[in-house]
Amino acid sequence: MSSTSTGAAPGSAGPNEPAQRDNIVKVVFASLIGTAVEWYDFFLFGSAAALVFGEAFFGKVGGTEGTLYAFMTYALGFAARPLGGIVFGHYGDKVGRKKMLVVSLLMMGIGTFAIGLLPTYATIGIAAPLLLIFCRLLQGFAVGGEWGGAVLMAAEHGEDHQRGFWSSWPQAGVALGNLLATGVLWVLAFVQSPEDFAAWGWRIPFLLSAVLVLIGLWVRLAIEESPVFKEARAELEEKKETAGHMPLLEVIRKYPKEVFLAMGMRMAENISYYIFTVISITFLTTYAGTPDDKGLILEALLIGSVVHFFVIPAIGALSDRVGRRPLYLLGAVGVAIWTFVFFDLIATKDETKIVLAVIVGLVLHALMYSPQAAFFSELFGTTVRYTGASVGYQLASIFAGALAPIIALKLLGDDLANPDTFAVGVYVAIASVITVVSVLLAKETRATSLRHDRVVPEAH
Repeated sequence: MSSTSTGAAPGSAGPNEPAQRDNIVKVVFASLIGTAVEWYDFFLFGSAAALVFGEAFFGKVGGTEGTLYAFMTYALGFAARPLGGIVFGHYGDKVGRKKMLVVSLLMMGIGTFAIGLLPTYATIGIAAPLLLIFCRLLQGFAVGGEWGGAVLMAAEHGEDHQRGFWSSWPQAGVALGNLLATGVLWVLAFVQSPEDFAAWGWRIPFLLSAVLVLIGLWVRLAIEESPVFKEARAELEEKKETAGHMPLLEVIRKYPKEVFLAMGMRMAENISYYIFTVISITFLTTYAGTPDDKGLILEALLIGSVVHFFVIPAIGALSDRVGRRPLYLLGAVGVAIWTFVFFDLIATKDETKIVLAVIVGLVLHALMYSPQAAFFSELFGTTVRYTGASVGYQLASIFAGALAPIIALKLLGDDLANPDTFAVGVYVAIASVITVVSVLLAKETRATSLRHDRVVPEAH
């Protein structure tokens, strides 16, 4: 499997192009739907943590501290993600991407549906947050295996010169998942009283996930395994190395630099996203306004998620023309600057300004997140790609997305009338510096072939 082969020139077409296009569209649709379902489940927890979990599961503490404990539970989901990435990556690199995607979707569905049935602190005391933690860990483990498999299925089925576009659709699935989660909460916020929502209404979105999971499973079971993976698997079998193939150890030995670069590139992207989506809810409903303002910020997030969903594939296509690095750098610098403006716009409680704050933030985030799938896929060889991409992506989540709401809440401070938004801006700026350095150290990978591997370099 050559490590230097390149993709077809842009615009080239083969005799089987119509069939190939039909296949890639089917695969991308399956990745998009499945990813949207999984992230609907994952994001729903974050929104619920900001809105009701502090009181429902940490009721004895209550207030701001209760919200902080809810965010700590939220962060535990990120802690489980690297383990999920390692386990799913290992088996995804050994037995296939498709099987692991089906398992991760089932696991996520079980964890999310169970949250909708959990008794609260008022009912069973300390057992309530413990059960919530268990479900959150299950969610984190599942989503840890989801991302790598979904983006690889799209990346490895598509042509080299269009990989940025096709592999960005699973990334758009994240936006779609957030859109679904925010949309359901937004509807409930308008049709229910705050008391009913806090008492039982918040359970409805979690229980609805069962329907979405069934749809996702139906779509995913219909797709074919990655052809690039099947080729690499055949080469390992030919060399009789399948039994001894240990993807994690091979990633550590062959691709340590790529893992650290992927982690660094994730920092600004992951931290800024949770500032713009999760902390924005808490900021408006706790610091700049009241719980009654949750409909205002949820509406802004709903509109922002729609824009985010459509912008991601457009930027993915652009990355196939101008490269991954320029767009990534622009996004990293952009979020560092915009965060200083973001909270001031939210604090006005003006609907137009809040929508503007969210949309611009998410577009800048998309400049990083859209090319990320192709970029990370191109960093690793086929026989360890699921593991390498997942480990780099998910390990960064512990230090970035997991801690972002907690750190931001602490930086905002306990003085609800005078939150320190400047400190949050500095926090994002530091993350952006790490990301910029990482991108500058990485090579441009646009249009390179995925048929490369340091584990079996002499093949072909």
